[in-house]
Amino acid sequence: MKRSLRTTFGAAATAALLVSGCAQSMPVGHAMASPSTSTTATPAASLRTALNALFAEHVYLAAAATGAALGGREAEFKAAASALDANSVAIASALGSVYGKDAEAAFLPLWRRHIGFVVDYTVGTASADRARQDKAVSDLVAYTQDFGAFLASANPNLPKSVVADLVKHHVVTLKDVIDAQAAKDPARAYVAVRAAAGHMRQIADPLAEAIVKQFPDRYRG
Repeated sequence: MKRSLRTTFGAAATAALLVSGCAQSMPVGHAMASPSTSTTATPAASLRTALNALFAEHVYLAAAATGAALGGREAEFKAAASALDANSVAIASALGSVYGKDAEAAFLPLWRRHIGFVVDYTVGTASADRARQDKAVSDLVAYTQDFGAFLASANPNLPKSVVADLVKHHVVTLKDVIDAQAAKDPARAYVAVRAAAGHMRQIADPLAEAIVKQFPDRYRG
C-alpha cells in the first residue's frame, strides 16, 4: 500500500480535466442576473472563477484520495489519485495560459511535490509512524517557501511571504482532513473538507487579482 500511494500520486493522468473551460463559460449568479445587467462574464471574472473551481477541486479530490487510502480501498484510491493529478495538470495549464509553456512546465512538478508530501503524511498516519508524519509536515512547511518564491518570481504583485502563509494554511487545513479521516470521524472530516476547500478562495482570489493587475490590457472587459 505504501508503494502504491507514492507511485499512483506521481503518475500522469490520462486526460486533463475540462473544469477551467466549464467554469469560464458559466457566469456566477447567472440565474438571478438578467442578460442586460450581468457583468460577470468578463475575462477577469472568468479567470477568478476558473482558479477558484480548480483549487477547490484540488481539495475535494485530495480528500477523496486520502480517505480511500486510509480506508484500504485501493481501486477507489487509484481513481481519485488519477483525477487529482489531472486537476494538477489543469491548474498548471491555467497558469501556463498566462505565463507561457515554460512556466507551466516548471509549475507542474512543483505543485505535484506538495502532493507527494501529503502522501508521506498519509502513509505515516496509516502506519502510526510519528517520525514520518513529522518529517512530512516539516517538508510541507518548507515547501510553502518554495511555492511562494515561484509565484513571486512570476508576479511582482504576489509577495513571497504572503503566498507562503496562504499555502501553509492550505497544508494545515488538509492535514486536519487527513487526521479526521484517520480517526474515523466522518462528521469532523466533512467539516474539515469544507473548511479546506473554502480556504482555497484565499489563494485563488489574490492570484487572479494579481494576474489582472499585472496584465490589465489582457483582462480588461
